[in-house]
Amino acid sequence: MDFEYDDVTKERLEALRAFMDEHVIPAEPVFRRELSELPDRFAWSTVPVLTKLRAAAQEAGLWNLFLPGDHGAGLTNLQYAPLAELTGRSLHLAPPALNCSAPDTGNMEVLSMFGSDEQKARWLEPLLRGEIRSSFAMTEPRVASSDATNVELSIRRDGDEYVINGRKWWITGALNPESRIFIVMGKTDPSADRHRQQSQVLVPRDTPGLTVLRPMQVFGYDDHSHGGHAELDFDNVRVPVANLIGGEGDGFAIAQARLGPGRIHHCMRLIGVAERAFEAMVTRSTQRIAFGKPLSDQGTVRDWIAESRLRIEQLRLLVLKTAWLMDTVGNKGAHAEIQAIKIATPKTVEWILDKAIQTHGAGGLSQDFFLAEAFAGTRALRFADGPDEVHINSLARGEIRRLGVAG
Repeated sequence: MDFEYDDVTKERLEALRAFMDEHVIPAEPVFRRELSELPDRFAWSTVPVLTKLRAAAQEAGLWNLFLPGDHGAGLTNLQYAPLAELTGRSLHLAPPALNCSAPDTGNMEVLSMFGSDEQKARWLEPLLRGEIRSSFAMTEPRVASSDATNVELSIRRDGDEYVINGRKWWITGALNPESRIFIVMGKTDPSADRHRQQSQVLVPRDTPGLTVLRPMQVFGYDDHSHGGHAELDFDNVRVPVANLIGGEGDGFAIAQARLGPGRIHHCMRLIGVAERAFEAMVTRSTQRIAFGKPLSDQGTVRDWIAESRLRIEQLRLLVLKTAWLMDTVGNKGAHAEIQAIKIATPKTVEWILDKAIQTHGAGGLSQDFFLAEAFAGTRALRFADGPDEVHINSLARGEIRRLGVAG
């Protein structure tokens, strides 16, 4: 087993480290200042410093790194993993600077895999160029959306159009006016087989009947730097039949194909969040004096430091193994590992952030450090792409079956 990165990964890592040190990290306070000065705080993709960073990233060959094949950088999951981790150290700025931020990444993957030539030309190409943003609308307020077959939003065919009615919420990026296209999942045939009732359609932002009702906050944070999360209403929204992605009844399968890479990308980036939090914890503990000695001399704090390093290394190895499996046996073959990292990563990083916050004292709860906001975002990822309990149940069921016991 060889743990060394290949030459392509080493080259991209070196370039990305330099880009982060020279461009991204120094731009963080500028980004937040310019964002606060916008007339619309959710129009994050129009911030001047981000525009400059995106141009610099393209020039450095650090654009669309997440996407394999002809549309992207051609990297494998294993090659992309350490790059995504590095971007997690500046979660609000680095991924969008490289055109590697959710939900656009998943939407580009969907369009590249399932979109028609017309859909790719109209929506995928501008997304690949970073000219527009997008949203993915699946979660609903009235049903347990952890079971995607529960979605109630109606997509009814009427001649050459689909008529869409229903409500969605927690739709990432929807508040950004630059989010020009929504991929919307709903039911086209409630009488079909349970996993064939759903379809996905493309709905342009300016379509009559589509209303952004309100922003949704996570522990008081609105995540405006990524376009926020919104509640949407669809009232007799009409789109051409040509806006259907794939075929009728393909919606559930498309969603599953989208969520596999999305889950590992979140985990890759969260390791970067954990590393930055770890460094902040160690630095703070050596600088603060309590009861006559640095916090780093306290046994409890040393336990946190040692345990954090152990947990980060364990996570990284599991994520890299999962990436390797996705490359070698496919997403379906890596299903158990994808579930495992989705269960383990947010909870583990949440624990590390909690200890870093504790080490910072009351300051750790404040806006003066990145920790509280990172904690809120990490906690939210225990729901995003499926809550912990769904993945735990599914992983356990698979293990019971693997060992030849009915479950």
